[in-house]
Amino acid sequence: MGQITLNQVRKSFGEVDVIPGVDLDIKDGEFVVFVGPSGCGKSTLLRLIAGLEDTTSGTISIDGKDATALPPAKRGLAMVFQSYALYPHMSVKKNIGFPLKMAGMDPAEAEQRIQRAASVLNLSNYLDRKPGQLSGGQRQRVAIGRAIVREPAAFLFDEPLSNLDAALRVGMRQEISELHQSLRTTMIYVTHDQVEAMTMADKIVVLNAGRIEQVGSPMELYNTPKNTFVAGFIGSPKMNLIEGAEAAKYNATTIGIRPEHINLDDGAWQGIVGLTERLGSDTFMKVTVDDIGTLTVRAGGEVGLRHGDRVQLSPQAEKIHRFGADGKRLA
Repeated sequence: MGQITLNQVRKSFGEVDVIPGVDLDIKDGEFVVFVGPSGCGKSTLLRLIAGLEDTTSGTISIDGKDATALPPAKRGLAMVFQSYALYPHMSVKKNIGFPLKMAGMDPAEAEQRIQRAASVLNLSNYLDRKPGQLSGGQRQRVAIGRAIVREPAAFLFDEPLSNLDAALRVGMRQEISELHQSLRTTMIYVTHDQVEAMTMADKIVVLNAGRIEQVGSPMELYNTPKNTFVAGFIGSPKMNLIEGAEAAKYNATTIGIRPEHINLDDGAWQGIVGLTERLGSDTFMKVTVDDIGTLTVRAGGEVGLRHGDRVQLSPQAEKIHRFGADGKRLA
């Protein structure tokens, strides 16, 4: 079981409210990602759930029991940090089994758990190695294995891939997702990378200045952002947000249109091509449009346009998002 409920959870440092008051339900077995810009409170919220920070007010329940005042060791959770925090003088096997040794577990049961975790993480052939003999991705798997052997109610990941290069990040992202499919244990994952959030999560929690802006599936947030903050944060490249006279035509203060929903045709928007990124499968262009500003346009495959070319664009009308003066989505 790994159901976690936050009821008006608040965290203050002196007179500064870092988390002003959060309500959140995390179902057993869900993969939930906390995402937001640096300083938005996502790691602090994770540490409150883990018990590594004291809650100023509100309650945290785990499987229906109030865990607000419980120490970390009593919450039945396992945390994987950005830093691997492995013991360099210990073998992989001893690193994975260290929590069980500290808990005084029967050696035979501990051995079974270590072997199961090593098998799941493809570490069986590395159990006798020291951390210094492993790659970054393998070290992170050892850190995850140390969490798995505890058989927790939920796993908490605090930006675990930040120390890896781009290729390893993609590989480990897939491995953690497959691990969730295998274990079906609740996982809460913190990242500032919205691509990680979109590709891994069952449910995304978008945070801004300690407040939850929106909770939903990746495609819910992508297709129906509740406000301009979520609209501009979720998506890569991010949504184009347009204000002024063009937005007023749609009875809105701001309109949003994603790069892939702008057509290169004989449209009403006239612009000049600037920076162009050719990725093979896609071409991304910065186009400065008269009376609107610079827009990002995404086209499939290779496009025969160069810096300085004049183009005509049109937004796909059914894909335009409308927002009011308060930044909230209009019906």
